Amino acid sequence: MTNKVTVKPVIFTDSDEESTSCIETFRMKTSIDDVRSLQFWRALAAEFIGTFILVIVSLGSTVQGWNSGIDDALDVVQIALTFGLAVSTSVWIVGHLSGGHINPAVTIAMLVTRRISLIRAIMYMICQCVGSIAAAGLLKALTPPGLRGGLGTTTLNAGVSPAMGFGIELCITMFLVLTVFATCDSKRTDHAGSFPLQIGLSVTMGHLWAVEFCGSSMNPARSLGPAVVMNIWSDHWIYWVGPMTGGVIAGLMYDNLLASNSSVRKARDFMLSAQFDDEKYPARKTKIQVLDDESESQAMTQNV
Repeated sequence: MTNKVTVKPVIFTDSDEESTSCIETFRMKTSIDDVRSLQFWRALAAEFIGTFILVIVSLGSTVQGWNSGIDDALDVVQIALTFGLAVSTSVWIVGHLSGGHINPAVTIAMLVTRRISLIRAIMYMICQCVGSIAAAGLLKALTPPGLRGGLGTTTLNAGVSPAMGFGIELCITMFLVLTVFATCDSKRTDHAGSFPLQIGLSVTMGHLWAVEFCGSSMNPARSLGPAVVMNIWSDHWIYWVGPMTGGVIAGLMYDNLLASNSSVRKARDFMLSAQFDDEKYPARKTKIQVLDDESESQAMTQNV
């Protein structure tokens, strides 16, 4: 049986004249053939590098308190902008090789929507986690001991229950993954510009809301790195279960409800067909009739 393996790299164009597709499709007989390809191993290296860049830069923004004796409160805007720009930069660098997931929640969403193989999803997540741990370890070595604190470890703030933290992580990750799927919808023609930046802005939005609540992980690998290096595991399960659940919900919701080619037939085939090809479902175009005031008046007169 032939499985369809789809990698979704991000577009690198600002021109309407260039291709607006961010889907690169190729067929493999089995996941074993996927493993044997050079492109697969380059993609794994890309996920490691992309996650490494994201974690070391974004966690570095959480190291604050440099001005001793001065009120140096947590700068949420600085942290939010750094995380968003780090995601944009990482996706821009490695998106053409692996799709620029750099997040297990994005990878699990791609898996459940049948865009990547199981072995690719597992290996992506391993590389993302290893990249995060390596980045957190290097950042710890480069940071003065007195300023390390928790090194950006995600924990719940006072008064925030585990259920609250789970709900917040689910929501902000769902918004992020919806943005990823929307920017990679090749059948949409209503958006343009820098797709990595659009994804980064959704990360910034999530951090502006949730940093004070729960640290705003949105990415299990990002939370794993500092947790391992600093040995802080308080409520760590939230930063896996919440984002992964949000990613699965977002992937299924966009593909079967919000996508430009969503339909009842597509949803049925997605759930029941052994071989599912998203490309065979055309986008639905809304027909709009525009009438000027004169035409509308004439039409009303004729009806009378």
